[in-house]
Amino acid sequence: MAARWAPVVLLALMVASALGVAYSVHEARRLTDRSQQLQRQQAQLETRWGQLLLEHSTWGSYARVERLAREELGMKLPVTDERVMIKP
Repeated sequence: MAARWAPVVLLALMVASALGVAYSVHEARRLTDRSQQLQRQQAQLETRWGQLLLEHSTWGSYARVERLAREELGMKLPVTDERVMIKP
């Protein structure tokens, strides 16, 4: 009696195993694709971060701040006789 069902059970196990392999391959490909997408995004973000650091250093440079102070605020460096020393 059990011998009659053995081929059916083995066939069912083979089909289940084949479906499991197919699912595993699909999932591995999907995850690999997602990983590559995230790596590309990371590279883009690192590039943008570098650009922002460069922009930050440009906007905050001493030459730019001094130029804006002179042109927009009318500031200037004091000459020697305009300096006042305050002793503690």
